[in-house]
Amino acid sequence: QVQLVESGGGLVQAGDSLRLSCALSRPAFSNYVSGWFRQGPAKERDFVAAITWSGGNTYYADSVKGRFTISRGNARNTVSLQMNSLKPEDSAVYYCALSIGSSAQTMAAMPPAYWGQGTQVTVSS
Repeated sequence: QVQLVESGGGLVQAGDSLRLSCALSRPAFSNYVSGWFRQGPAKERDFVAAITWSGGNTYYADSVKGRFTISRGNARNTVSLQMNSLKPEDSAVYYCALSIGSSAQTMAAMPPAYWGQGTQVTVSS
């Protein structure tokens, strides 16, 4: 069992930056994939970004490519999402996620094994 705790959400203006962090309850194994999803009001939960703990391969949703960057900590127990040039449509609850034995691309298509409780990001226009 792995617990995930997000932090770093908040209220910002369009064009601002924000950095989300996710703490894992224990160091990630090499076959883990960490990622971020988001869910806006009355919307489905959508994939945002993923990174493999082996090799650091990344994969992004088209809507955030070039603006968001996912990274992993050296201690293997933190994952961050740097969000730049934020837009009002980026407003959502952001969830940290963890899959086991998949690829970064696979996380976008298959439900992760573990979820965090979410952190709210609100971007005002």
